[in-house]
Amino acid sequence: MPVLPMKEVVLITSGDLRESANKVCWPAQESLERELTRCFAERGVTVRRAFPVDKERGHGFISSQRMGMDVFTGIAPEANLVFATAAWQYTHHVLPGLRSHRGPILTVANWSGQWPGLVGLLNLNGSLVKAGVPFHSLWSEHFTDEYFTRGLNEWIGRGTVTHDLSHVQALDRGKLPVDAVRMGSGLAEALQKRKAILGVFDEGCMGMYNAIVDDELLNPAGVFKERLSQSALVARMRTVKDEDATGVRAWLNAKGMRFNIGSDEKSELTDAQIHEQCRMYIAAVRMAAEFGCDAIGIQYQQGLKDMVPASDLVEGLLNNPDRPPVYDEHSGNELYAGKALPHFNEVDECAGLDALVTNRCWTALGLDPSTTLHDVRWGEHYKGNGLDEFVWVLQISGAAPASHFVDGYRGAASDRQPAMYFPLGGGTLKGIGRPGKIVWSRVFVEGGALHVDAGLGSVVELPRDETMRRWNQTTTQWPMVSAVFDGVSRDAFMARHRANHVNIVYAPDAKAAAQALAVKAAMFDALGIKVHLCGTVSFN
Repeated sequence: MPVLPMKEVVLITSGDLRESANKVCWPAQESLERELTRCFAERGVTVRRAFPVDKERGHGFISSQRMGMDVFTGIAPEANLVFATAAWQYTHHVLPGLRSHRGPILTVANWSGQWPGLVGLLNLNGSLVKAGVPFHSLWSEHFTDEYFTRGLNEWIGRGTVTHDLSHVQALDRGKLPVDAVRMGSGLAEALQKRKAILGVFDEGCMGMYNAIVDDELLNPAGVFKERLSQSALVARMRTVKDEDATGVRAWLNAKGMRFNIGSDEKSELTDAQIHEQCRMYIAAVRMAAEFGCDAIGIQYQQGLKDMVPASDLVEGLLNNPDRPPVYDEHSGNELYAGKALPHFNEVDECAGLDALVTNRCWTALGLDPSTTLHDVRWGEHYKGNGLDEFVWVLQISGAAPASHFVDGYRGAASDRQPAMYFPLGGGTLKGIGRPGKIVWSRVFVEGGALHVDAGLGSVVELPRDETMRRWNQTTTQWPMVSAVFDGVSRDAFMARHRANHVNIVYAPDAKAAAQALAVKAAMFDALGIKVHLCGTVSFN
């Protein structure tokens, strides 16, 4: 790739499809662009915006794929290109132009809990990796720290940014415990013999190209898609009897879950919204059973947001073996009795494959298979309370099971989803992550093949005031999980991670976590998926 003399860089950014979100996030994006312009100017480089701010619309984001394509017609293919984001963004708005760009590409995000630019950055980076587009990446809170300035100087001078990725090691199968290899290989053989189905309720949520796995990659692992329609899900909701939906709510009430109810449909959570979510829960389980699905994913955004309340409460219930029973409407038999029906939030198929493998491994080991994905939302170093670690804030709007929270369902609550993203409301399933050992992982596509990064970690307990400070800086309606990834620094994780999502699952203790990770690694390896162990991992 040619590196032009860095006299000028062209800046682009992408936003949301929802104009309400673009307007709210625009001041944070303006601030980021001012900081980047200053940083480049101090180094003798001019920043030129690829397109003007639209004052009538109240923001300067690329807000559609068509707009992105048209903007790129005015960018020289060899230009020094900077993609900057201080918000959640839809990657497909800019991916067509980035795929054909031939000059150096730098992706940059702010470091903020309130303004999730790093979530948007990680999704774009993962999508560029999948697409095979060369790029380099940086992130910063104030854009004055040594890590950022060193990286920026390198990119201006050489068109590259060097990150330390020594925490990533390819799996050496010979170092896995023999029992783990035997179990993992046996589970892989069983999956390829009796193949599994991912029920996909409309593919491609919010432009997340990296979350789509081609059939040619999935099928050799014994996994196939059943492509289902969200409109069919809505139709199936209409067949659910009121008393059945009321029964789901009664089950949750009996478990002690708290619903923060109001009366204003536009801004508060209402009983009517929850009733519709209970219908969706039953309809989703019945459709999954009808098609023989082993896991399902519901897109929701954008396809359902103007039709029904949010799917998030549904998703969190599905990922837990301890959930309201659902019965076949004809035979009366309980469906998936005593089992989780793994759900991959935002129809992230990489997370779906991971959840399926996790479910098989943890079940075989006699462990609780409740799993979820989270956004890698933000984080800060914390010292105190026996800790001296970088502690991530993991959050997802849905799919988190109550078993992952302090006090389970009794510690769980449901708030109305933010109106900016969810006009018809619906309740969340939120709580504070319970302390314990976890296995974290991410399946991704790179070089036309499936890979998985995996490691060990902990959900840690922070003082109440620190937990609330972090929660208030992010999204209080969503779960609050404070996580440490063993042997992986903030910058190493950001440089390597191929997605905005990360899967987590609990284990009873450190020994059980290492054993379960070994089995999971062996199963993925036997399925032909390239395994990378990250951070401090020991099977001794």
